[in-house]
Amino acid sequence: MRCPSCHEEDTKVVDSRVAEEGSAIRRRRQCLSCSYRFTTFERLEEVRLIVTKSHGGREPFEAAKLAGGIRAASKGRPVTQEDIVRLVDAIEDEMRAEGPDVTSARIGVAVLDRLRRLDEVAYLRFASVYKGFDGASDFRRELSLLQKLSAEHSG
Repeated sequence: MRCPSCHEEDTKVVDSRVAEEGSAIRRRRQCLSCSYRFTTFERLEEVRLIVTKSHGGREPFEAAKLAGGIRAASKGRPVTQEDIVRLVDAIEDEMRAEGPDVTSARIGVAVLDRLRRLDEVAYLRFASVYKGFDGASDFRRELSLLQKLSAEHSG
């Protein structure tokens, strides 16, 4: 770390403390050349998660946008805001673990998987938009799949 006073690069850390509720480390440093003391902060730099859309466009992942879609699908259902936040956080964590680039299709599958376990009606609503249902036959097909998955997991 370069000294802000004399611009020498030889400094030492004399004190370190957790700062900003654990999201940063505050370091007191001293220049070994001129003895000037100064403070630096060390923070985790998160790499942006980039979503590749079905049409080929790319955009940053937006948790609020995902939460809005889940909230719309869950309207009038016994799904709390906390449930939605937990669901979105879990999906974002899973996507980050897979790498900095994910497809919107992969996110959609992750939402459907978790939403199915949380609320089946919200699942069907989300699936109808995500999968672009055109009619009642699409709902019947998805409901049949949902019943099959439920039977497999309960048996």
